[in-house]
Amino acid sequence: MNTLHRLGAATAAHPWRTITAWLLLLAALGGLSSTLGGALREDWNVPGTRGQAGIETIRDHFPDAGGASAQVVLHDDAPLADAVVGDVVDRLAASDHVASVTPRVSEDGDTALLYVRYDVPTTDPDLLGKTDGLTAAAEPAESAGYQVELGGELPATVGEFDGRGEMVGVLLALVLLVIAFGSVVAAGLPIATALAGLFAGSAGVTLLAAVIDVSPTAPTVATMVGLGVGIDYALLIVTRHVAQLRAGATPVQAAAHATATAGRSVLGAGLTVLVSLLGLRFAGLPTFSAFGFATALTVTGVMLAALTLVPALCGLAGRRLMPRRERRGRTEAAASAPASGREPLSGRWARVVARRPVAWGALALVLLVALGAPALGMRTWPQDGGSDPQGSTTRASYDLIAAEFGEGANGPITVVADLDDLTPAEVTALRAEVDALPEVAASTPAVTSPDGAIAIWDVEPTTGPSTEQTGALIDRLRDEVLPDGAEATGYTPVLGDISDLLAKRLWLVVGFVVAVSVVLLAVMFRSIVVPIKAAAMNLLSISAAYGVLVLVFQHGYGAGLLGVDHAIPVSSWVPILLFAVLFGLSMDYEVFLLSAIRDDWLDTGDAKGSVVRGLASTGRVISVAAAIMVAVFLGFATEHGVVVKMIGVGLAVAVALDATVVRMVLVPATMTLLGRWNWWFPGRPFPTARPAAQLAAGSAAADSDLAPAEA
Repeated sequence: MNTLHRLGAATAAHPWRTITAWLLLLAALGGLSSTLGGALREDWNVPGTRGQAGIETIRDHFPDAGGASAQVVLHDDAPLADAVVGDVVDRLAASDHVASVTPRVSEDGDTALLYVRYDVPTTDPDLLGKTDGLTAAAEPAESAGYQVELGGELPATVGEFDGRGEMVGVLLALVLLVIAFGSVVAAGLPIATALAGLFAGSAGVTLLAAVIDVSPTAPTVATMVGLGVGIDYALLIVTRHVAQLRAGATPVQAAAHATATAGRSVLGAGLTVLVSLLGLRFAGLPTFSAFGFATALTVTGVMLAALTLVPALCGLAGRRLMPRRERRGRTEAAASAPASGREPLSGRWARVVARRPVAWGALALVLLVALGAPALGMRTWPQDGGSDPQGSTTRASYDLIAAEFGEGANGPITVVADLDDLTPAEVTALRAEVDALPEVAASTPAVTSPDGAIAIWDVEPTTGPSTEQTGALIDRLRDEVLPDGAEATGYTPVLGDISDLLAKRLWLVVGFVVAVSVVLLAVMFRSIVVPIKAAAMNLLSISAAYGVLVLVFQHGYGAGLLGVDHAIPVSSWVPILLFAVLFGLSMDYEVFLLSAIRDDWLDTGDAKGSVVRGLASTGRVISVAAAIMVAVFLGFATEHGVVVKMIGVGLAVAVALDATVVRMVLVPATMTLLGRWNWWFPGRPFPTARPAAQLAAGSAAADSDLAPAEA
């Protein structure tokens, strides 16, 4: 605490030095990111899976195959002109890195599906995030008045994030902060510092992209988390600072005290978030490691801004952080208000719960379990055009293909046969056996590689790529139909492998994050019971968030309000990513609340009373902080990308439950029941109340530390 105390005093006493240092840092990071930063790109490789092995085999024997793919759909109310379709095919074939173009025309002739294969993956710099070549090649069709839509792998990698989520979140947060503080200056300070930390983190993400592949979605998720925690961290410090101003402290004294107390909670909560993000390394996919690094950089940026820039701006703003009526001479009345004997609502509520802890705890537990129950039926799928919102070209392409060629045309399965293991006659017989399956609608002729080593052909299911039936078909092909030397691969099987891999790896990530977080909290609070209890409660709130996601997206309850017009599986990317982020975020309020309870327990030795007083002293600020974070996350739920919608909804639900059901009911109920055993630690006696003289001496020492800085 002494280090944080000195840091707060120094930055508040010399605010312009701190602000100048931050401006120079941001300028340097901006310059470095613009000159040395890399481009964002997906890494679709799934090491160790059967689908990835099949793709590598194709790449080895078909020099121009195994790269990215795309679909160009041409549609009109009348039959398409052969000359126009042929012109588009020729222009596509002449485009850079296009290995082949396979046209297919619907039975009524009004729709053409042009399947484009590239000789490089989507991560190639020439293709990265670009569909310009497809649009330019389709210009003759547009000139003829045809509807042109793009689908498949390459268009799916082009992000559709317009920044609306950030704008909505910031505006909602600003409104809540103005209401909470009654001062525009105090409301703007947390947002300004959060944005400064976000800029630093975003520049770091751009530099990270020069070293590893970073998904185009990663900065959006990092911004979502960084904006929420950045505003919250700053809010905690500003609130404590304003309280000290009302108590008569000078701005420098108030900033030092706020940084030493609330800053300790910020540091602990931030470290817990960072530790949780490390768990993404165990997801088994390179793209998840990039998600973790990107979000960790952003959280680090906003945490450092909260600990250094916030006290500097607080010192610079002085008493302008207080409402105008208090600055006009009513400060004394405002400061004496708490002494009127009226206990805060959160304290009175804590006493209600403490009187019947078993009943209230059971009620909260039943509610969380009921909300989490639908998660047992969660079905995951990474994402395809059918999950995209109405109005996007990928969704229009998906719908046209499904209507004209069947659902399965959106997700063909490629079969690879090794000709060292299978003769041409056996390949022919195998094709006939696969075609005879009731789940198969059609297939293409087999093509032999130039070196004669393998043969490949595409199989079109009767159902869409994200359906359970298509997944069952892939499993049946691999387990029952295809002999040794043959494999089912392609875009759809790889997505299925991703879903299966992440479902298995989820428990490894959960185990790592929970174990490390429990150890970290045990060190922070010198307790065994409190960390285990906190972890259990976090698991309950996260499970409830999963259940709500299933109800909203998989079952469609309220999905229309989010711009999702039909029920879709939960994205495979969401459960692991949501868990790692949420477990850390949930600890934010837990750390802040437990710090207040533990300090009171150490001061008074009253285990049960400290729960009530701790909840009373932190209730208002945590409620405001949670409301801001929920607003920010719901703001991101307005984005076009369905994965970001799911993450935004999941984070908002979990934080709301954590700040209400968990903090207001489960925490006081369980801590009241456990009493002093909350603070049991092996080999350490239960602490006793500090003598009043010791408390006074500690307070005087803290005040004396401020004298040099104030002078």
